[in-house]
Amino acid sequence: MRERLRRLLTPAVVLAALVGVGLLLRHDGPVAARALARADAVPWLLAALAANVAGLVLAVHAWRVLVPAPPGSAPGTPGPVRGLTAARIYFLGQLSKYLPGRVWGVVTHVTHGREAGVPAATMTSAYLLSLALTVLTGAGVSLLAAPAALPGQWFWLCLPAAGFLACAARPALATRPVAALARLARRPIDPPPDAAVRRAIALAVASWLVSGLHLWFLAIALGAPAAASAGPGIGAFALATVVSSLAVVVPDGWGVRELTIAAALATVLPGGTAASAAVASRVVCVVAELGGAATVLAWARLRAATTAPTAPPTAPATAPAATATTPAQPPTAPTPPPAPMGDTRVHP
Repeated sequence: MRERLRRLLTPAVVLAALVGVGLLLRHDGPVAARALARADAVPWLLAALAANVAGLVLAVHAWRVLVPAPPGSAPGTPGPVRGLTAARIYFLGQLSKYLPGRVWGVVTHVTHGREAGVPAATMTSAYLLSLALTVLTGAGVSLLAAPAALPGQWFWLCLPAAGFLACAARPALATRPVAALARLARRPIDPPPDAAVRRAIALAVASWLVSGLHLWFLAIALGAPAAASAGPGIGAFALATVVSSLAVVVPDGWGVRELTIAAALATVLPGGTAASAAVASRVVCVVAELGGAATVLAWARLRAATTAPTAPPTAPATAPAATATTPAQPPTAPTPPPAPMGDTRVHP
């Protein structure tokens, strides 16, 4: 019964969200599409794509620092997952988010982490902690959209901002609840050192800020004032991503994220234009993720092909033994020694 309900709930939520976005696009959608199709909007679109790719690169590093070095390593030893290997695991995990649920991301990280020599428990811990810190930092960055949405009521932001700063100063406030939930699920995790958690939080915040620039660029391309749309654009992307990530029944938050972005950008753009920016943001993110994944996988395959060990040269084949059809050669007589040639000493 529960499985049947889940299968019915997922398409219902997706359909309702898409209908809501469609209603928003009905009036201003064509105008916004023509605005993005203009030649002067191309630089903003390219800048949006570059910002999203840069945010993904920072996100890779934010997750990577949570994979600890093997036990017994010297202090300061980097984790075993670095460089191209880390990018490949992360981007493959990103592709799995287009499927319902979160189990596929864990399976992807565990499977490819085992190939890199990292135990499954370590990869699971890093994945869960990264997911929790992503939600925490995304919620913190989303506060940038609040002043425009609630003018004159900014004072209430002090409480969540103080909580976020407390988690950054004392990482145990963020990692202990995750560890407790993991123990209840019989998946105990071992949090990394506080220095690694602080670094992951800093990188995650930077990733949100940089990737959120793409929505700001799109809003400017659609006619939003640059100064007034900075906070709503960056904060709306973080808020929408966090909200859509909590909607586990919807693959990658389809529709949910668009409605959230449209509501946040409605302070600087008309409703239909804000919805167009949300749809354009979805396209930019998909292109960046798929293009980044394709580039990383192709690069990994090329490097594996160029660094593959060459096979050692094979020994020359020995001559086959004489068969019955080959006539036997008579043995040759030994060569007699040369005849003596007298005294061979050198005389003065």
